[in-house]
Amino acid sequence: MHIAIAGNIGSGKTTLTRLLAKHFNWKPHFEEVEHNPYLDSFYEDMQRWSFNIQIFFLNSRFRQVMDIRNSGENVIQDRTIYEDANIFAANLYSMGLMETRDFENYKSLFELMTKFLQAPDLLIYLRASVPTLIRHIAKRNRDYEQSISISYLTNLNERYEEWISHYNEGKLLIIDTDNLELENPEDFGFRFTEKERYKYKLPRIRLSVNYPINDLATFAIEHGCTYVEFRRANLWIRGDVLPNPEHKQYSLIIP
Repeated sequence: MHIAIAGNIGSGKTTLTRLLAKHFNWKPHFEEVEHNPYLDSFYEDMQRWSFNIQIFFLNSRFRQVMDIRNSGENVIQDRTIYEDANIFAANLYSMGLMETRDFENYKSLFELMTKFLQAPDLLIYLRASVPTLIRHIAKRNRDYEQSISISYLTNLNERYEEWISHYNEGKLLIIDTDNLELENPEDFGFRFTEKERYKYKLPRIRLSVNYPINDLATFAIEHGCTYVEFRRANLWIRGDVLPNPEHKQYSLIIP
């Protein structure tokens, strides 16, 4: 299965990719940021390096998707090839930061590539307001992101909303992240209801261990689980792992 996480800069894609990969024990595929030779140059002079950086991302993402499909593994992917073309390249062109001939060349290459690709089985779109994006960007404190303007993020957000409103390549789940802290177990653990698990064919994690019930919740959360099943006296007991703020520990909530 191939799940892809989409969203603006600072929306929480990398965090959710990491958490879901740990939770389901799937392989994460992260965006090539640290090894992008154009990134620093692009943020210093967007007009000069816009075409170069978009071609780098397009090539990287195409190779990544081909590897995902050929591997046969269950994968969580940080950002999609569709965002490169429909959001970032299109935005640079509309801002006058990419020449028409370069944009037309880019679009032609993208359209050719997508004929060889299969869309993700599930796309998760992280919706975030500009203040949330700014807060997340400031928190992670990447040097090359400090020059990103509010108008640039706003333009990207508008394009994301336009794109996602017409997305029909496959199943789509939208999560509003303005009031979420994804690294908080209480926020992260219950994004997927039983109905959503069935609809999107997401796995649940089963633990068959001889742990005392008081320790089982802590064991589960340490292993990335928010839903557990365990056997006790020939009965399967199922429950969600919830933080217990009064006792500063995790509790197993059995419905």
